[in-house]
Amino acid sequence: MPQIDDAELFGNAEDQRAYEDFCANQEAIEKFTLDKPALICRWRMSNKKVPMLNRHIRALSERLVQGEPLTNNMLSWAKQHVEWSLAEGDYTAHDGVLMLVIDVNGNAAMTVGEYEPLADTSAKALRARSAEARSEADETGVAPELLAAVNNGELAFVAPGDECLCGTATLIEQLAQTKGIPVTRVDIPAQLKGALFLVSDEHGVVPATETDAAEADAATVAFFADGYEKLRARR
Repeated sequence: MPQIDDAELFGNAEDQRAYEDFCANQEAIEKFTLDKPALICRWRMSNKKVPMLNRHIRALSERLVQGEPLTNNMLSWAKQHVEWSLAEGDYTAHDGVLMLVIDVNGNAAMTVGEYEPLADTSAKALRARSAEARSEADETGVAPELLAAVNNGELAFVAPGDECLCGTATLIEQLAQTKGIPVTRVDIPAQLKGALFLVSDEHGVVPATETDAAEADAATVAFFADGYEKLRARR
């Protein structure tokens, strides 16, 4: 995984100058229209911040654009630009969604919009979103949304065993580990049983509205959702 620590990225003056040139180029690009989008990330905000920014940047470092990983300069620019722009920007959606767009040429821009909850949280709708995100992962290497379920006290994600999880999924995985909940992965949604839910960088933890899961399994999903919201609510 590429290093994201700026102190390590800029170990010499030449690297520092290259990064400064990169930032200047990005600022110029944002004044114009990007080319065809190759990657779009949507990260939920809270109080003019992205609470899980480090997790999102780690996942971003595993994503591909036109088959190539993002450069260290792009990763560092994205992290610093988010922090500075959100803190100093003049916008009203303080608890909205930050959208990072990277085009086919590797250029990037950011924008902020209002958050809109999912209108349909049925199991069918969540499965459809998961399938769409899986198609994106086939091109970029990381799915921004995953279908998951808790069954008999065990958490399962629909994701290949060697795939990097999106930022929100890494949080859910960590929350499970704190409770001693086993975590596994399955290949297809049909293998999931129990309390079904969607894990999303934009929407967090979204339980399916209809479920015949055991009460204990549904309570575990509620624990994940509560943990996510507590992190997002930190000031």
